[in-house]
Amino acid sequence: MSKKLFISSYLLSKEKTGSVEFQISHLTNKVLKLTDHLKFHSKDYSSQRGLWKILGKRKRLLNYLSQKNLPSYENLINKLSIRKLKIR
Repeated sequence: MSKKLFISSYLLSKEKTGSVEFQISHLTNKVLKLTDHLKFHSKDYSSQRGLWKILGKRKRLLNYLSQKNLPSYENLINKLSIRKLKIR
């Protein structure tokens, strides 16, 4: 299952919009859009700042999910094909 199909499948389920998994997939979709935008507009610093804020929020949500529900965290990481969090 590709990233876009997985993210769109989460977007179609309106009843789970508050879940951590939905929020992370939604933020991942925003990150993909912003990175494509920044490939063409490399000096758009306000979009860079917005991307950093989204990445920070996604990192915090991933950290929360890894502490609360590890199997769900690992499943989501594999489906979205994003890197695991670094543990200090």
